[in-house]
Amino acid sequence: MDGSSTMTKGSTLSLAEFVSLFALMISLTALSIDAILPAYAAIGQSLALSNLNDTHLIITMLIVGMAAGELFFGPLSDSIGRKKAILIGITIYCLGTSTAMAADSLHQLLIGRVIQGIGLSGPKIASRALIRDQYSGDAMARIMSFIMMIFILVPMLAPAFGQLILLVMDWRGIFYVFLLHGIIVAIWFSWRQPETLPVSKRRPFSVPYLYRSSVSVLKHKQVMAYTLIAGLIFGMQLAYYNTSQAIFQDLYQTGTLFPLYFAVLAMGIGIASLTNGKLVMRYGMFFLTRSALIGLIISSTLLLVVTQLYNGIPPFLCFMGLCFLMLFCVGIIFGNINAMAMQSLGHIAGLGASLIASVSSLVAALVSVIAGRFYNDTLIPLAVGFGACSFAALMLALYAERKNQDGSTDQT
Repeated sequence: MDGSSTMTKGSTLSLAEFVSLFALMISLTALSIDAILPAYAAIGQSLALSNLNDTHLIITMLIVGMAAGELFFGPLSDSIGRKKAILIGITIYCLGTSTAMAADSLHQLLIGRVIQGIGLSGPKIASRALIRDQYSGDAMARIMSFIMMIFILVPMLAPAFGQLILLVMDWRGIFYVFLLHGIIVAIWFSWRQPETLPVSKRRPFSVPYLYRSSVSVLKHKQVMAYTLIAGLIFGMQLAYYNTSQAIFQDLYQTGTLFPLYFAVLAMGIGIASLTNGKLVMRYGMFFLTRSALIGLIISSTLLLVVTQLYNGIPPFLCFMGLCFLMLFCVGIIFGNINAMAMQSLGHIAGLGASLIASVSSLVAALVSVIAGRFYNDTLIPLAVGFGACSFAALMLALYAERKNQDGSTDQT
């Protein structure tokens, strides 16, 4: 059997079933972030929140939980196997979902979201390792291409899915669907997917090794610069997600059309992913990232100027056009920044990927909380936040490139 384009031995799933199962698993994260957006107002009213900006923590605390879990599920899956790690993660996710669904206060809801996030990091991290274990060559390329399509499509459609649930149930119904989704994935995965990491290839979970490797990554200046860039930009993307319901439904009175307009803007990230794939081999990831950061600075500055001219609320089409451009730039940055951060960590790639994801998620959570606190029923905080974070990210990128050049690293 040609290992360059086929599954490894021992798999009982067809390619179609494998893709379907992991599409359902991967969509857990995207749905948990985006499907809840239309319910912000209902949650605020149900839990009698005095400050509606507190609803922004609903996504932020999920990201905090994921940041915590991402540190451990990579090494854990190397120790106990991919299947057990994924099932443990989904079990924790379902526990968090049940906690959030039963919440009668924001505090309990946020605890549930943190637990959800910890659980989500299991399938998020271990599923990537499982795919690497099981597929190679052209078959793996097909799987990864489909995964990219899921990452693009699900965030576009998730708010509409959440809005549909709200038509027939209250906001707790969204968490009920999350719970059902997790249970279905766990049963299907447990029943059909075999373990892909043999016992002979497993490594004991070692706290000293985890500590030493983490310190090594954290001391790498270029890696940390790119990780901070990812955190800054992801943080402002989360800030946009957190305020999107208020922007569309309160400022622009779009009503139930909010998911449609959200999907249109999300297409900017999807188109950027496709564009980046076409251009990166020609121009290089460093040039594209620099250009996208400059584009993000320019577009956010234009949004700020126009917003000031119109007393905080620019014309809707102007907002849509500039925000589309901003999210397009975000998509280009995300298409490259993880590869840039990982290029010096080949010797500890698995743990390096987990640590980069964890640190960038923590930075993003902090940025989104700060940005959310400044929301004042205008677009000014969003424009200022994107502009400030993209400028800081550009400075970090230039610093990292200078360090690479000093170290004789070849780059575009």
